[in-house]
Amino acid sequence: MIMRNRTRAIRTATAVVGALGVLTLSACSAAETGKSQDAAGGDKTVKLTVPSWVGAQANTAVAEYILEKELGYTVKSQQMGEVLAWDALSKGDVDAIMEDWGHPKEEKRYVEEKKTVVKGGDLGVTGHIGWFVPKYFADAHPDVTDWKNLNKYAKEFATAESGGKGEILEGSPDYVTNDDAIIKNLDLNLKTNYAGSEAAQITAIKKYVKEKKPFLTYWWTPQWLNAEVELVEVKLPEYKEGCDADPKKVACAYPNTPLQKFLNADFAKNGGDAAEFLKNFKWSTEQQNEVAQMIAGEKLSPEAAAEKWVKANESTWKAWLPKK
Repeated sequence: MIMRNRTRAIRTATAVVGALGVLTLSACSAAETGKSQDAAGGDKTVKLTVPSWVGAQANTAVAEYILEKELGYTVKSQQMGEVLAWDALSKGDVDAIMEDWGHPKEEKRYVEEKKTVVKGGDLGVTGHIGWFVPKYFADAHPDVTDWKNLNKYAKEFATAESGGKGEILEGSPDYVTNDDAIIKNLDLNLKTNYAGSEAAQITAIKKYVKEKKPFLTYWWTPQWLNAEVELVEVKLPEYKEGCDADPKKVACAYPNTPLQKFLNADFAKNGGDAAEFLKNFKWSTEQQNEVAQMIAGEKLSPEAAAEKWVKANESTWKAWLPKK
């Protein structure tokens, strides 16, 4: 996940893709196949992108369930990287991104310049990325929570893959991260190591915790695992507006990011009830985590998790439906 300038399940990518009913989308763009239409125009298909982290998958699962069961749409979802999703959204290959952690470059290009994408409103969840250590290690070494002391513990964080430096465990290489720049600009004896996916990162974290080993990881909130594993954030230099403007010069913490939705411009205008529903979709961190925990922790399929949540939270999602 980005996390921010992109980031946020015990499952393989293949399992999640299958569980979400991912379908291969046509290579034709909206421009080639015609604008998105509501029931009046005869097109009742909505195309959603599915990010690789389970919190965002929870958004898509619930949206898909309500669109299909309550509004009569067919939903096609496709898992893709964050930047690729923006490109697909601009072309009309997908109609909506339900959770964006902040992509200023793409937003400038597609929203401000090309005007092929429009803002879809707040998701209702505030995201934050940071560097974290397990609470048991922070309790034993309280000064580790100050970035200035990280070099002191570099050997503690070293792994076979970190080349003698302290490792900072990363998730998917697709997530937008400033970590390499932060390491370089703060002169830290650390090296990023990508687990490959959120699921692999979680597996590594759980293994470290079970063995009570020290580790340093790129991590984020909201995240369902935070209810099971106690982590403490390392204080990086305070985030100030613009401190991350130049990706090569970043030497500050990540910001708190109100997560946003974005819609294809044609879909936003012509998507009828579906577009209005997605604009209205807004829930809390706790609600997102509840569904994410069902998927990742309880091993429910995304559809089953969505159905369970929808049946128990009618007063919340009813407010998202188009006003008749």
